[in-house]
Amino acid sequence: MVHLGQAVMLAGVIVAASHWLAHLEAFGPGQPPGWLDLAAGYPMGAILLIVGGMLAGRRQA
Repeated sequence: MVHLGQAVMLAGVIVAASHWLAHLEAFGPGQPPGWLDLAAGYPMGAILLIVGGMLAGRRQA
């Protein structure tokens, strides 16, 4: 379960980093649309980090 949690946390870091780079216009001119900011930007990265941390911290029963 620890490795699954770590993988989910890594996905959260990748989502947040790619969103940050999109705001810096690293992928071309223009900002991400508003719905992308609310759905797949920093909030989704944070949710993935939190869920991944919960999964990684679970004890085996």
